[in-house]
Amino acid sequence: MPWYIWLLIALVLGSVVAGLLRLRNTADKMPISKEKLELMRKHNEEMEEAERKEEE
Repeated sequence: MPWYIWLLIALVLGSVVAGLLRLRNTADKMPISKEKLELMRKHNEEMEEAERKEEE
């Protein structure tokens, strides 16, 4: 392959890796209150129970 194709491949891979690294570095954790976390756990338990009843 010609040299400019290799250069283009290197640029594309470099920009993909740089984009992923930038995304990882700028990602923030989402603080969730204890009340909402408990509500999500209860909802998950209810959904799992409903799925178990459907399988029977």
